[in-house]
Amino acid sequence: MKLAFNCTFTHEGVSNVSIDRLWKAGILDAHNLMPKLLPDVITKVELLEGDGGAGTVKKFVFSEAVKEFRYIVDKTDALDDENHIIKQTVVEGGLIGSRLKSYSFELKLEAGSNGKTVEKTTVHYETLDDTPLSVEEQGQINASFSLMTKAVEEHLIANPAAYA
Repeated sequence: MKLAFNCTFTHEGVSNVSIDRLWKAGILDAHNLMPKLLPDVITKVELLEGDGGAGTVKKFVFSEAVKEFRYIVDKTDALDDENHIIKQTVVEGGLIGSRLKSYSFELKLEAGSNGKTVEKTTVHYETLDDTPLSVEEQGQINASFSLMTKAVEEHLIANPAAYA
């Protein structure tokens, strides 16, 4: 019998967009915005339960460009508009069952200098075996967060009135 292995890793980035606009577009309206901004990666996002707040369940369906899996179903565990924190758990799809037993993440946005936003992501995971994710595997997870954030950032810079 294999024992599960619990672990955490973090990633930090900086966006050139204000915290409020990034929160509104990238978090609160991600289900509408992501398929429009990344149609070659995310084909659709289905709202399965809830109204966008805590308890909401969403299904992100990916294109053939994502080789490892076709979809992710995540549940919003907490959504704190005042402090710009979202906590979500992947409940189905993604790396569940292939490499991971479970994984969740917390994203916190903080106001940076000169109108920028500091993004801090912490990923908690439990592997199916007793080995932690490699640096490469962690990098792939971080890259997916970065891809979405960069797409939102570019959209907001190109459309200064959007989500203002």
